[in-house]
Amino acid sequence: MKRGHLTGRWLAAALAAAVFSAASLSGCAGEEKGADTGNGASGEKEITVAVNSETGTLDPAGSIALTYLSYSVTALDELLTYDENGEIEYRAAESYEVNEDSTVWTFHLREDALWSDGTPVTAEDFLNTIRRALDPASGSGYAVYLFPIENAEEIYDQEASMDTLGVDTPDDHTLVFRLEEPCVYFLDLLRLPVYTPSCAKYADSVDSGWDKDPETSLANGPFMLAEYVPDQYFVLEKNESYWNQDAVRLDRIIYRFFDDTQAMAAAYETGEVDVAVSLPSSVMELYEGRDDLLVTEQIATRYIYFNLDVEPFDDVRVREAFNLAIDREELCRILGEDTEPTYNLVAKYMIDKNTGMRFVDEAEQPFGENAERARELLAEAGYPDGEGFPEITYSYPTLEMDSDTAQVIREQLKKNLNIDIELKAQELQANYSSRHAGDFDLCRMNWTADFADPYTYLSMLLSNSTYNCSGIHDEEYDAIVEASGSEQDPAARSVLLHQAEQRAVGEQFYIIPLYAMKSVNLVNPEITGLRQIPASGALEYRYADIG
Repeated sequence: MKRGHLTGRWLAAALAAAVFSAASLSGCAGEEKGADTGNGASGEKEITVAVNSETGTLDPAGSIALTYLSYSVTALDELLTYDENGEIEYRAAESYEVNEDSTVWTFHLREDALWSDGTPVTAEDFLNTIRRALDPASGSGYAVYLFPIENAEEIYDQEASMDTLGVDTPDDHTLVFRLEEPCVYFLDLLRLPVYTPSCAKYADSVDSGWDKDPETSLANGPFMLAEYVPDQYFVLEKNESYWNQDAVRLDRIIYRFFDDTQAMAAAYETGEVDVAVSLPSSVMELYEGRDDLLVTEQIATRYIYFNLDVEPFDDVRVREAFNLAIDREELCRILGEDTEPTYNLVAKYMIDKNTGMRFVDEAEQPFGENAERARELLAEAGYPDGEGFPEITYSYPTLEMDSDTAQVIREQLKKNLNIDIELKAQELQANYSSRHAGDFDLCRMNWTADFADPYTYLSMLLSNSTYNCSGIHDEEYDAIVEASGSEQDPAARSVLLHQAEQRAVGEQFYIIPLYAMKSVNLVNPEITGLRQIPASGALEYRYADIG
């Protein structure tokens, strides 16, 4: 790997401190990469990927965050997924059939699918994840996506026993789902963690430590866990038992954790990592015209949750005032070229599979900014010129973009509403925990699509959603979203989805949408075979090669 370094002593000076920080963040920092070609000492091919700091578990039935998403995309095979052309790509399953009313889905597993220890992957392994995720003690935010299955919601609510679950395993290689009613997006759900397998022999609970122990954390995908060093890195090695191993070119992928995006960029510049993702917008200018720079559209929305159980956010006039008082154009000018204002919950860059257009462009914008009207609403709610407004706190992760966002929002709310808010920066995992515990007034939220359908966003605001951290209970909204799930006509379903978003974002103002993002990535030009996951926009390395 031979890279042309950026010109200018000023750049070297700017990165010097970040390089030192990068070295201190990882136990791998002092190791040399083999011959600058991505080859290890034995001639094996490997790449090192810089990712944001460690969060969550590697258990698909547990608390899912960035670390799991990095791991699972190369270590776990879902039943099937969609490729970049919208065609089905079979993975753990080799075929499926569905009955006439789309309530019984039968999947036939590959008989040559093996765990990384050489034992067969069975239908029971898929059921193992589902059962464990339906135990609230597992802390799975994705359990709600199992609720289309017969009795799954009742089991989660401890109103029915597990033996009533609508999942059957008639033999080791057949998995049958019986749904409560037709679910037109069911195949999209299969890429979610709760539908992926966990080896029933070892995967017993989310707190036993099996998921980060290479001896028990078995993989059914192209790579398997070889080493895990908390807060530093984890290593995936090629799974020689994988059914499609002939298509796998890399021998090893190393993921290194960084708390700071500048340190990630510095580690790339010095050749310590081959890929650095989600970097600051300044990198776009620094690397302009170079093959290293890869800018992609994230199917994601950055927004803020209100806590409706906290006064005065139980008043829709206050929620609307906050939305109308924020100048998103100014916010994005300050943050950088990788952001773009949004007024929707559904990701700005999500494509409607039925029309080929961006979903948000198919309907009117839910609301527009208007500082004068925001002040009127606040006065109507009993807080003229901000007088008497209670002390509130905005909680957000200690990431550079979120810190900058928080400062701008505080200044705009002070300028436009004469309101002071306290800022509370938290480590990423602490921010997740506070949000899920409902321990916040205002809380930063970022959602990257799990599957290519607006339901992945709108479902989070359902009264029964495990991701509804705001205390939203809106029967009218619930009814609209639930109706969209069984509506077979694409045009009619689109109307329902837009109607749901309008109610949530343009009438009840349950969230404060802020901006959409482009992902600024640096990739060693010698890496080939990278793919972009259509549902999320994230990079996929399972069939990558180098040098």
